[in-house]
Amino acid sequence: MKTNRLLAEGMGTFALVFAGCGAIAVSDLYGGALGHIGISLVFGLIVMVMIYSIGNISGAHINPAVTLGFMFAGRLDRKDVLPYISSQMTGAVVAAGLLRLLFPNHGNLGSTLPSGDVLQAFVMEVVLSFFLMFVILNISTGHKEKGIMAGVAIGGMVSLEAMMGGPVSGASMNPARSLGPALVSGQFQHLWIYILAPITGMFLAHPTCRWIQGSECCHVAKNERSLENE
Repeated sequence: MKTNRLLAEGMGTFALVFAGCGAIAVSDLYGGALGHIGISLVFGLIVMVMIYSIGNISGAHINPAVTLGFMFAGRLDRKDVLPYISSQMTGAVVAAGLLRLLFPNHGNLGSTLPSGDVLQAFVMEVVLSFFLMFVILNISTGHKEKGIMAGVAIGGMVSLEAMMGGPVSGASMNPARSLGPALVSGQFQHLWIYILAPITGMFLAHPTCRWIQGSECCHVAKNERSLENE
């Protein structure tokens, strides 16, 4: 695997955590400057611009559950999974560490925590992750987001889900986004939700996509697969 793909995943996940969790910290510390809708838009916008920036290099997964979702769908070689996830986790932790330096007075650095019932938060994360991966599978080719509207569709989905699910579960949909701030701030309670639920939801997206789209859902041309595995 080319090193630039791993660097792209690390950089993209760093940007996601720095911008998204940074928006939470800024809003909390500066009188609600952004608010819930503003924070939701920041998460969607950073995902959108990262797709346009690095989608052609690594696929801009910037999410271990998305990487596993592509593996479940047969679109990503198993040998690429661990390097991708390692790069994503590294980017998330470094971003959270920088946020700690910038905002030392913020308690949890945007860690995801359920607002109420644990089961409610778990089910919310499963459903949100399912629909995110369903959209990704339907508009991507191989394990890469391609096409001029891919970033808009996926970024828009992230914002929509953050607006709706954020007050309930934090709308993580991303183990790296949750793990980075949790490690730096020491907020480990209920972290299992934000690791297990996104993976479960994205696993379920593949058979649903196949049921609706048929064999075209996860078809990858041989020449394209060979290029992706370089």
